[in-house]
Order: sequence, then C-alpha cells, then structure tokens
Amino acid sequence: MPSVPKSERRLFLSVHDVGPRFESQVDRLRDLLGRHAPQDRIALLVVPNHWGQAPLTRGTPFATKLRGWADAGAELFVHGWFHRDDSTHTGRAAQLKARHMTAGEGEFLGLSYDAALTRMRDGRRLIEDIAGRPTAGFIAPAWLYGAGADAALADAGFRIAENHRRVWNPTTGKILARDPVLTWASRSRARILSSLAAARVLPPVLRHLPTARIGVHPGDTTVPALLDSIDRAVGRVRRTHAPARYADLLAA
Repeated sequence: MPSVPKSERRLFLSVHDVGPRFESQVDRLRDLLGRHAPQDRIALLVVPNHWGQAPLTRGTPFATKLRGWADAGAELFVHGWFHRDDSTHTGRAAQLKARHMTAGEGEFLGLSYDAALTRMRDGRRLIEDIAGRPTAGFIAPAWLYGAGADAALADAGFRIAENHRRVWNPTTGKILARDPVLTWASRSRARILSSLAAARVLPPVLRHLPTARIGVHPGDTTVPALLDSIDRAVGRVRRTHAPARYADLLAA
C-alpha cells in the first residue's frame, strides 16, 4: 500500500450526541480527546432534542456552553433532530441496517424527503441561533441515510456530510475523503469486544491513508476499557496524522 507523506495526513476527531442529556459525558470525552488535539480540532455533533427528552433550549446553561465551544473554534454539526428511528422500514437492506447497525437510532434511514429536509433545516436553524455562527455540516445519526435523506441533503445547503466510509460535499457531490471511521460500541459485551478488536487492527491501516476519522459517543464513558482503547488508538493515529478541521477538506 503506497504511503502518503506525513505532512499531508489529517486526523478528524468528533464527539457524537452532544446535548444537555449527555453534558457530563461530552465534557469527559472532550477532555480525553484534548490530550491529543486542540479543542478547536474536535468536532461536535449536536442533537437538538435527543429522543424527544432533552431539548436544546436557548438561554440555558448548556446553550451557553455550546456557544462558548463554538466561539473557541469548535466545528458544530447538525446530528439529526431526535436521533431516534421512528420509521417503518421496507426493503430487506433497510431492515437489516436498522436492526443490526444501530439500536433504534438511525433516525434518517427511513424518513421521506420532506421530513428529512424539515428536520435538517430546523436543526440547523436552532443550532446556528444558539451558536451565533454557521454549522459545519450534517451527519446523520448512526451514519445512516435513506433515499429521502440523500435527496434532502442536496437541497439543504450543507457543504459537508459523512457516513461510515466517506466524507462528501452534498451541494456538489464531490468526495472529500475516503476512509473507514473508527468508533466504539458499548451496548453489549459482544459489541464492546468487537470494538476493542477493531481499535487494535484499524490504526495501522489508517496510518497509510491521507485522512483518518475517529468518532466517540457518550456511552463509551460507561466502559473503562473503551476509554483506555480510545486513548491508545487516538495516540497511535496522532503519530502519523495531524488533527484537522473538516473545513480543511473544503479548502483542499
């Protein structure tokens, strides 16, 4: 496999499910990733109302904290609206994704175009109003997009989106990066073990690629072994890749 010069390798770090429901967990994950990268190189994926139980509300302490992070340079992504999948899925492929790739959180996998576009626009409007600056892009919960969400992305005006395999500009269709995202799962012992195995195997592969992506979730903080694994994996990739902002991909 041909190697990419170190000066051209970029590492993109992100904390998912940012919102008042997981405030303490998000703080802990930002501190952990901050051991390896400046805080303005850690993207924050913001959920406007996680599972309909934790609304992001203007004027609250968490809203003030979120604006402070944005003022300090952190990129904010719209990360769905509810993060919960309430759709009825048709087609075997969609059913398998909904059942095996997430625990009922692939919100945008089964949405119609109209529903997806409304949630994208509403989420963007709310987050930008609180942050006082534009959002960086849109990333669907569980990185899952259905046909409706794909079509809506092209009309929502977001310049950056990502899934498990790539980052792209929805307004132009241009691929900005191709790489597998390294992440962890905490909802069962089997998934914990598979996550730990992937975190051992994937960093040596990522070191040859021009870009590497690592995403962490609030649930990771509940398993000490996952936190240790995240720390080690980020440290290993950090040796070959410089922390970067997603906006750098647009500039390139």
